[in-house]
Amino acid sequence: MSSTNPAAPQAQKPRETDDVPVPATLRKSLKNRHIQLIALGGAIGTGLFYGSSESIALAGPSILLAYLIGGLAIFMIVRALSEMSVEDPKAGAFSYYATRYWSKRAGFISGWNYWFNYILVSMVELAVVGSFVNYWFPAIPTWVSAAVFLVVICAANLLGVSKFGEFEFWFAIIKIVAVIAMIIGGLAVIVFALPTDSGVKASFANWFTVGNGFFPNGLMGQAKDGSWTGLLMALVVVMFSFGGTELIGITAGETEDPKTTIPRATNDIIWRILVFYIGALGVIMAVVPWNTIDGKSSPFVQIFDSVGVHAAAGILNFVCLTAVMSVYNSGLYANSRMLYSLAKQGNAPAFLGHLNAHGVPVAGVLTSAVITAFAVVVVFVWPEFAFNYLMSIATIAGIINWTMIMITEMKFRRVVAAGGAPEDTDLAGKSGQEAIDAIHFKLPFARVTPWVVLAFLALVVVLMCFSASYRVAVIAGVIWLAILFVAYQITRSSESFSIAKV
Repeated sequence: MSSTNPAAPQAQKPRETDDVPVPATLRKSLKNRHIQLIALGGAIGTGLFYGSSESIALAGPSILLAYLIGGLAIFMIVRALSEMSVEDPKAGAFSYYATRYWSKRAGFISGWNYWFNYILVSMVELAVVGSFVNYWFPAIPTWVSAAVFLVVICAANLLGVSKFGEFEFWFAIIKIVAVIAMIIGGLAVIVFALPTDSGVKASFANWFTVGNGFFPNGLMGQAKDGSWTGLLMALVVVMFSFGGTELIGITAGETEDPKTTIPRATNDIIWRILVFYIGALGVIMAVVPWNTIDGKSSPFVQIFDSVGVHAAAGILNFVCLTAVMSVYNSGLYANSRMLYSLAKQGNAPAFLGHLNAHGVPVAGVLTSAVITAFAVVVVFVWPEFAFNYLMSIATIAGIINWTMIMITEMKFRRVVAAGGAPEDTDLAGKSGQEAIDAIHFKLPFARVTPWVVLAFLALVVVLMCFSASYRVAVIAGVIWLAILFVAYQITRSSESFSIAKV
């Protein structure tokens, strides 16, 4: 079928489809199922499958309370971000909001902090991917595995945002099935009183009867080796296991219906934390005595090993391999959109704001991938430096990011109340309480919630100072913030010099 008007066929095609050759713009191609699984996948990673051993050792069964407390905090952080994302869905999320409602300096620091954070997280994920591959193919060099997965994930991101969404959808499905299978298997052991290797009958009563009860190390105390343990110290480990949940806000600018999808995905975070963290670890500690979880293997493997199912190690290895790929896939997506947003704000080189015909910030994708590749080389050449210092910055960068989200939300409300809401929203033309009441997805108890969350994050930073492994992160965070402040001033001075020269 032909047409005398060559523009007609293009005009009839849906703009949100990645493959349509419309003018370069971000595509709103992420569907509800993508957002739901991206949000869920962001909360489930190797930190749950392996890192939970460390948190259990610190607090015993009371770790369930730590996940509940930390989960409420992260839920409020994402609610604050989603409040802004629903009203003003933009790529780059909190960096854009920090610039729009706070200051250009805040946007610069927020954006580059998040970008560098995910570069370091991606670095570690790609560095360890080879160990999972070597489980089946020990002859393959770890750097080959890292290179292959980097190229594959980079290619997927260049195809369009819907392809990224599909990858994340299936990665998340694998993780969800693994956790649910473990929960069902553990419940079967408890209900049918199946014998376990430990000789301890599987029961939820084990939370209170094994190893000095529910609070074996109290709120906080010192072990014989001088290290600090207890519920409060476990909060540090728990909070960093929730890193990546804020990815929901990044996707808002490319979501089909953000006013419906973002609130739904955000509100579902609570039950996901209840089921996939508290539920899973609760079942594990009912089947496997918590004081026998030593970190030498994943608690998820131990629960199946305890009843004679020894194939669990291979299955979990596959799940963790997909989890690592998922983290890098999300990281590359988030970083490319962050660079795009920074470029549009004038906080990054303009070429990073260019899009291809599929609505993908190609320069942002390739730049992030190349920098990550260099970072992976650093891991292989200087592993001690990379893990001790670079990961310390990544650790504290999460706290900086969450802190800026809460402060920006308070600034957002002040701007809205003053009548400064974006013109293309339902808040336009409104001011005062009328404007606040018109916000579609409000942060609960918004007058006090940001302050409570900020106080909680400050407590986490203080607790980090009691741990030798995390103390360096606090020091690195201060230095890192100073570097960002100086970098901003240098860029502003360079701009002023260029303008004066012209």
